[in-house]
Amino acid sequence: MDRHGGQAKRYQISEVSQRVGLSQKRIRDYEKAGFVKPTRAPRTNNRIYVEADIKRLIRIKELIHEYGFTLTCLRYFFASAPCWTIFQCKDKASCSAYQNPHKTCYEATPGGEASISRKCNRCPVYMNRNAKRITLLEQN
Repeated sequence: MDRHGGQAKRYQISEVSQRVGLSQKRIRDYEKAGFVKPTRAPRTNNRIYVEADIKRLIRIKELIHEYGFTLTCLRYFFASAPCWTIFQCKDKASCSAYQNPHKTCYEATPGGEASISRKCNRCPVYMNRNAKRITLLEQN
């Protein structure tokens, strides 16, 4: 359902490919990298995208093609940066992740990772939770 109580518009990968200007293979590569997680149609197993997936794909495309990010860089960023930075959260004061900055957002929610929401399942921060974290710089 969308935020107005109606059924959210759903898109096939071919429609998404045309809207975002990426090949279907590239979209599947971004899915494999943990940037989007479309739902699957029950009978056909086709990928089903919603508007939020399309917006995320457009932004990932911008970050890669306009700002020079690599897939590895983006995966590391999603695994390491706080979610309020990634999503430019405007309601940090009431955010459990912001109040517990040493925990990841899905760990800071009441009930922890065991009670992650459907929204978390599709979030690149959660999807990249197992990405290897390395030290970028040493302190002097």
